[in-house]
Amino acid sequence: MKKDYKEWHSKKSEISEIKKSPFFHEREIWFCYLGSNIGFEQDGGEEFLRPVVVFRKFNNEIFWAIPLTKSKKKLNKKTECYYYSFSFIPEVTSLAILSQIRLVDAKRLSRHIGTMPEESFDELKKKLKALIP
Repeated sequence: MKKDYKEWHSKKSEISEIKKSPFFHEREIWFCYLGSNIGFEQDGGEEFLRPVVVFRKFNNEIFWAIPLTKSKKKLNKKTECYYYSFSFIPEVTSLAILSQIRLVDAKRLSRHIGTMPEESFDELKKKLKALIP
């Protein structure tokens, strides 16, 4: 699939002009404008949006985001450490893609769609810490 970087650049210019960022908290799940990225980097789908979990809020403007997917992955002993499976919508399993954590400006947040259960968030933190040598 050919990516439309020009369209993403136009959208990114619009997002950059937003005057007031939405208010957000850790554990919240938002649709976020991640754009059109290169290679295996997670990017937004329709309208350049992808769900993310707010992992660490540094201030009202920036945070670490972990992209989510509903795609089924064939995980094995070598790859399972890069994903965390949980549910915030009944009967829907989401995978947090730990290897894709990134710093994001709050202007990229589009709309709040849920909150990660506290127990799941605690497990997510443990799993992410285990990735860091």
